[in-house]
Amino acid sequence: MEQLDVQSMDSVRPTGTLELDTEMIADLQSLIDSNSRPMVLNILADVHPADIASLVSHLSRQDAGTVLGWLTSEVAGDVIVELDDDFRAVLLEDVAPARLTAVLDEMDTDDAADVLSDLPNELAEAVLPTLEDAEDVGALLTYHEETAGGIMAAEFVAVHTDWTVEQATEEVRRNAEEVEHVYGVYAVDPDNALRGFVSLKRLLLSPAVSLIETVMDADPICVETSVDQEEVARVMERYDLVSLAVVDENGRLAGRITIDDIVDVIREEAEEDIQRMSGVAGGEEATDTVLRVVRGRLPWLLAGMVGAGLAAAVILQFEDALQASAILAGFIPIVMATAGNAGIQSSAIAVQGLAAGDIWAADLMPRIGREVAVSMLNGIAVAIFLGLAIVAVDAAGLIAIDNPARLAGTASLALVLVIILATTIGATIPLLLDKAGIDPALATGPFITTSNDILGILVFFLLAEGLYL
Repeated sequence: MEQLDVQSMDSVRPTGTLELDTEMIADLQSLIDSNSRPMVLNILADVHPADIASLVSHLSRQDAGTVLGWLTSEVAGDVIVELDDDFRAVLLEDVAPARLTAVLDEMDTDDAADVLSDLPNELAEAVLPTLEDAEDVGALLTYHEETAGGIMAAEFVAVHTDWTVEQATEEVRRNAEEVEHVYGVYAVDPDNALRGFVSLKRLLLSPAVSLIETVMDADPICVETSVDQEEVARVMERYDLVSLAVVDENGRLAGRITIDDIVDVIREEAEEDIQRMSGVAGGEEATDTVLRVVRGRLPWLLAGMVGAGLAAAVILQFEDALQASAILAGFIPIVMATAGNAGIQSSAIAVQGLAAGDIWAADLMPRIGREVAVSMLNGIAVAIFLGLAIVAVDAAGLIAIDNPARLAGTASLALVLVIILATTIGATIPLLLDKAGIDPALATGPFITTSNDILGILVFFLLAEGLYL
């Protein structure tokens, strides 16, 4: 059997990372096929769980399951959290319930709830009662997965407002093993209502006999369990938080959200928006099957084809104009491309602003006014360039044009109007969709491009019939 490249492995060992390549995957598959568990575990001993997850994702389902089975419950739990949801669910279907319970018990409650929510209902219902934190995990499963309640963890340190700093510090010690990252303690009243927050630094620097209510930050920033995860991300970004309290509708402390969870949310939401803007639905992942990818892309391709068919129908309505002056056909791709690009530019900026929370409802009219001004300047610049190009082509004798000055003026005016129209639509539709509670990312990509193609062609031929022919 071919030996592993020890030198390349040593070069990555100190930082705990694993540099994946085709040769590395092939070597590990050979070790797995020969049932060399000690060698595989030795290779992965100092590798970060996120890198192990990346490695597992490049293996076959059978080999990935073998590697997970060889890992300790603690390491396997850390690796499973990093896996793609669909791939993870497929792998865990083959895991014995007792082993699955042991692995889930090593996870934070929010991660355990995420894993269970992706499993078949029968398996999840069988495993849930056997967990050490079954009550907390079960409570988290009642929330929608894309809300604050769905991404929060039940592990946190809470103290009463009438406790001393010494008592609070001791409470941190008691929960040190259960709560992996302690950024501070939450102060609650006898009804468990959130009253304040004390950072770990302030807790350590305050006199031991001081009461929590005298050192805490009263009225800490928090969100309710029903708040969308995108809004949670905006709150934590705006106030530079590493930990955010989550309360129920009565203000009682229910959990906390840490920065590592929000980084995942930001990435997932960005990927989702990019995919929708590109005409891909269903949250496509690298581990998805061919059929799943087809199901996510085909509807948008069909929608785009229908839109192109409508654009073709508009062109056919001006068949007489094309016969009267064939030169007009050459402007069809120019108008369609310019309209599509202008619309995509403005819609992409609008969607980005909405996602970042920089655009409010009151910004609708000022935003549209700004886009119209931008589109007018861009349209005039592009139109001047096009007009000069038409005149230059005719003067050089490359193409024979009847009345080139009139054609240049008509095409330039059409281009200005098309850019203004496309930019206005591209900026307005995302804002209107957001106001209606619909994801504004749906307004970009095929939708904007197709609609602007149709309107651009219509405007161009109407002006050509009226001013040039």
